[in-house]
Amino acid sequence: MAGGLLGRIFGRGRQQRPLEVEVSRVPTSEDLLASLTRVESMVAEGAVPAPVASRVRRIDRVVRDTIPRLGSLGPGSPQAYSVMATAADYLPEAVGGYLRLPRQFADSRPVDRGKSSLMLLIDQLDLLASTMDKVFDAVCRDDAAALVAHGRFLAEKFGVASTGGALDLGSTSLTAGSGTSTGTTTGTSSAGSAGDDADTGELRLRPPSNGET
Repeated sequence: MAGGLLGRIFGRGRQQRPLEVEVSRVPTSEDLLASLTRVESMVAEGAVPAPVASRVRRIDRVVRDTIPRLGSLGPGSPQAYSVMATAADYLPEAVGGYLRLPRQFADSRPVDRGKSSLMLLIDQLDLLASTMDKVFDAVCRDDAAALVAHGRFLAEKFGVASTGGALDLGSTSLTAGSGTSTGTTTGTSSAGSAGDDADTGELRLRPPSNGET
């Protein structure tokens, strides 16, 4: 009896439950876009200064353009993580931390090495913006490299690549009745009629002589 009581008090004889570890769910594209939308609402409702609003819009635009391309970065990519963390954590926390402060305090009171909270926020947004620009540039360069490689593959498989459809508009002669180009025009003829060589089937044109209409 006593042993059972002591066992219950000190945990002896109790079946140990396995340790439960919470694993964070990887955010989906919809999650990231929803987080960016919330930040937009925070900025609009908080009436932040123009330098903050413009920087948030820049980061928002680049991150939205990068999200559809995250799959090309591969699983476990540090760059992909940076994009997801910026949308879901870094950007909301930076803006939210500023908005939680009274405007007068945040915009004028030095809090770190002579900088106000507003100045610190702008520094953080500039850092996020430059980082997102680098990630987006890297993703686009990968896509461009794939396009170049595909073009080289096609050139090797089917021959010389197209010149882009350049059209030669040099002088041509028309064969009567055929409508096809046969080369450089030679000789002259009265406008709208066959010349001396009409029996050959070749139509030659010349400008009207003086006095002709």
